[in-house]
Amino acid sequence: MNNIRNFCIIAHIDHGKSTLADRLLDQTGSVTEREKQDQLLDDMDIERERGITIKSHAIQMDYKLDNNNYVLNLIDTPGHVDFSYEVSRSIAACEGALLIVDAAQSIQAQTISNLYLALENDLEIIPILNKIDLPSAKPEEVSDDIVDLLGCKQDEIILASAKTGEGINEILKAIVERIPAPKNKLNDELKALIFDSVYNPFRGIEIYFRVFSGKITKGQEIKFFATNKSYYADEVGTLGLNQKPKREISCGDVGYLITGIKNAKDVKVGDTIIDSKSTLSNPISGFEDVKPMVFAGIYPVDSDDYEDLRSSMEKLQLNDASLVFSPENSSALGFGFRCGFLGMLHLEIIQERLEREFNMAVITTVPNVSYHAFNKKNPEDIIIVNTPSDLPESSRLDRVEEPFIKASIITKADFVGPVMSLCIEKRGEIKNQTYLTTERVELIFDMPLAEIVFDFYDRLKSISKGYASFDYAPIGLKKSKLIKLDILLNNNSVDALSALIHYDNAYSMGKKICEKLKELIPRQQFDIPIQAAIGAKIIARETIKAVRKDVTAKCYGGDITRKRKLLERQKKGKKKMRQIGNVEIPQQAFMAVLKLND
Repeated sequence: MNNIRNFCIIAHIDHGKSTLADRLLDQTGSVTEREKQDQLLDDMDIERERGITIKSHAIQMDYKLDNNNYVLNLIDTPGHVDFSYEVSRSIAACEGALLIVDAAQSIQAQTISNLYLALENDLEIIPILNKIDLPSAKPEEVSDDIVDLLGCKQDEIILASAKTGEGINEILKAIVERIPAPKNKLNDELKALIFDSVYNPFRGIEIYFRVFSGKITKGQEIKFFATNKSYYADEVGTLGLNQKPKREISCGDVGYLITGIKNAKDVKVGDTIIDSKSTLSNPISGFEDVKPMVFAGIYPVDSDDYEDLRSSMEKLQLNDASLVFSPENSSALGFGFRCGFLGMLHLEIIQERLEREFNMAVITTVPNVSYHAFNKKNPEDIIIVNTPSDLPESSRLDRVEEPFIKASIITKADFVGPVMSLCIEKRGEIKNQTYLTTERVELIFDMPLAEIVFDFYDRLKSISKGYASFDYAPIGLKKSKLIKLDILLNNNSVDALSALIHYDNAYSMGKKICEKLKELIPRQQFDIPIQAAIGAKIIARETIKAVRKDVTAKCYGGDITRKRKLLERQKKGKKKMRQIGNVEIPQQAFMAVLKLND
């Protein structure tokens, strides 16, 4: 056990985590020449295409130093703020962390946020300055920033380049020397933390765990603490590039477990595995509970696929424990699910994975956040408003509270003005402004979560020419002047397009939505009015003109009454059509609301 080291890699997005993990695997001989490829641990197509890590991956490496053989368990982590839940899971299973900072970009918002998460868990931090081979690298300046942030010594920072392989030996040596070995609790009762799980269609659910005390043996009867269900350990083993079955996994090690469980609900990430006869009353306190930030409805295009969508979502939830969903129905879209996501990128990824991995054609409604409404009769009763239709009528409504976040934005000094303007436009309130260096500024804002849900991140990147980094944490609910904006198509309300927005933005938002829908909805045989309304009051309107047949084409010359008669007959037909006609709304119309500022 003294020769086991469990560590994770934490960094801001695009600071070189996956490339560094590739070099560590190469250096320790964990992959053969034939298996080598870039971003080896990012095994999803989406991860490779976008160049980001979405899932945390665990892999075991063997390393020899001073004639001693060491086992290094690496748990890779994502860098994007939407996947910070994955980071908390990895950190709970480790004793140390490699903190990677890009020598060209320096410390970013997500670097600081992940670092605090690691420090809260008492992890040993090894600072690494990556990408020192870049022409734009500033190793001296960035090293000073790291010293200020961590309070470490200058010589503790390892200079490396994951691309060229420079500094990789020093990193492996530091992992062995600086990260503590797991505590020896081999003779205690079995306690293991589930930090991940994946669905295998042939073998059932594969559970990834870290043993904190005791050991798990093949064939042993084990129990999950949260669900209180017992199973036999059909197979246990360690996680190389491929699974390696073993007879037992001892205290301090990381491994996988297959018990033949087919039902996704029986496994909870963060649960504790104990012996079936154990009377333990205190599970391992792991990572925090997931707090969904953004809510959206996901509906099957064909309502017959509802049950298939449910099983697909359950399998995805196994792989991504931060996905939360419950059934709901909509008058426009039929039966579907109300899903909670950690952010807009998370929503995009889930939608794409449903289409790629499960061949599900789905419609996603406009994302929103969860509000608290209070009734005039019972001001103490909280009504949780997930969809605009849940909001009580204005005559019965006392007040509405919306979730606020503390946003931390780190940017170059040149872009402070545009970033402030954007945040103030999004109803942000500046709380603090700190110059980290002469060039880089940290801005702290209190902002409504609803305002950052749509296009905030993209706009922040474009106004700062890609130099601003963004991180946020929830701070609770505040009273706000919110109203329900309804969209009417052909005088029928479309609940999937309704939105809860701030009163001051209602008119401009209504006008923009109507104009956008006019572009996207195809013309019909009759006029289609598109209206934005607050209650009974129409605040904006656009009309999609009818596709008309020229019924007077055959009348050349002759009396005008012949033409009038034909036009009047056409007018009656159009009126009748409009009463019974249905308007098909294309999928891009539901997502168009997100791109109103493009």
